[in-house]
Amino acid sequence: MNKADLIEVVHGVLGGTKVSAEQAVESLFGAIVSCLKKGEEVSIAGLGIFSTKTRAARAARNPRTGEAIQVPAMRVPKFRPAKALKDAVK
Repeated sequence: MNKADLIEVVHGVLGGTKVSAEQAVESLFGAIVSCLKKGEEVSIAGLGIFSTKTRAARAARNPRTGEAIQVPAMRVPKFRPAKALKDAVK
């Protein structure tokens, strides 16, 4: 399932126009991204928790040249599924 499929599902449930369904999906994604940018968690009951994790700086090696490079510390998104989601997938 991709973004277009999600828009189709929302359109089927809500009715209205496809444009309004697309705006609903876009606003949901935008809200999640903006909260993660601020360092906040987004918890959706029955689905899981979106959060960010700080990945430490590290030394890496370019596999083509063998040259050592320094990878800076960064924040990366993280998702922890809820128990209900885990049970539904089993």
